[in-house]
Amino acid sequence: MVQPSWQDPVLLPVGTAPVPEYGSGSLADLLPTLAAGQEVPGFTAAIPELAPADRNCVFLIDGLGWEQIKAHPDEAPFLHSLLPTSRGGTGRPITAGFPATTATSLASVGTGRPPGEHGLPGYTARNPETGQLMNQLRWKPWTSPKVWQPYPTVFQLADAAGVRTAQVSAPTFEQTPLTKVALSGGSFLGRLTGEERMDVAAERLAAGDRSLVYTYYSEVDGKGHRFGVDSDAWRGQLMYVDGLARRLAEQLPPRSALYITADHGMIDIPFDEQSRIDFDEDWELRAGVALLGGEGRARHVYAVPGAEADVLTVWREVLGEQFWVASRDEAVEAGWFGPRVDERVLGRIGDVVAAAHDDVVITASVNEPHESAMVGMHGSMTPVEQLVPLLEVRT
Repeated sequence: MVQPSWQDPVLLPVGTAPVPEYGSGSLADLLPTLAAGQEVPGFTAAIPELAPADRNCVFLIDGLGWEQIKAHPDEAPFLHSLLPTSRGGTGRPITAGFPATTATSLASVGTGRPPGEHGLPGYTARNPETGQLMNQLRWKPWTSPKVWQPYPTVFQLADAAGVRTAQVSAPTFEQTPLTKVALSGGSFLGRLTGEERMDVAAERLAAGDRSLVYTYYSEVDGKGHRFGVDSDAWRGQLMYVDGLARRLAEQLPPRSALYITADHGMIDIPFDEQSRIDFDEDWELRAGVALLGGEGRARHVYAVPGAEADVLTVWREVLGEQFWVASRDEAVEAGWFGPRVDERVLGRIGDVVAAAHDDVVITASVNEPHESAMVGMHGSMTPVEQLVPLLEVRT
């Protein structure tokens, strides 16, 4: 057997990517577990560590991963003190799902299904019906929400079963397609300030003998993208949201369980050519590519018809030491998007899928100038992005 020389690249095997804990410890398993404990028909407790409660509240903090809480005990003393309670008192995190990005994760939370089923497999993904890239966070270009994501949400099913159900979030989110396909069911209560959301969430939790309440805060993620998770601006947001979590916990009615979680973590990427590979300036990576989707650390690559094998070969040669690079079939077979991928979802997944292993991103300076300028990034399967808390307070 020929031994590789020091010049030969050591490619990352697809099978070494740490696949999310679909079915036992992912975001998609949270609401089904809570609903099962509230005796909503059709659900089973997928996360076995969680004890049932009559009243359940989920507080999702956008962008606040497990590793970020662990690393900031001074800025987040309350959240840090709850780390031993995570995942039913085991002191362990759960996983976001792949890709670790907001649209995908919120759909996983609300539908109780992995990305391969709910069909929002990334920040942007190709619509096989039109051939266009669709931004699944902003829902552009428009497509029918019911067609794109046909499954009912856990909130809708719980509400139909008599559970008092509510979402408490910013008013601007009430009518968005993402809310409709992922988080609708029961009452939507728009409140501007974080303090108002915490207070209303506690009120709604107490309003029923069985209740399921979801509330959300986005600015930790916003400051991380703009300034990075090593910035004073981000730390300020962390301190603020730590206070919000404490405020909600102190108002819980009897027979309640509060779960504090996140949609993904985040990592700062240096602004240098080694760390930021610009697709729009790289002729090798562009060759044979019709569309570039996803985001910097979790790319969907859609090839010109007939060029799929060549694109896979080139992307592996150029990036395979720093990214897990898989064909669509390999990514599906490895379970990256869940144990099952619906037929309607297959064409939304790239012919090639590239997930970052190292501290590196694939930017697109011309076509994605805003995203390419971000400091904090996320999307892949590394622990800093993938691991999210499931902190618990019970009464």
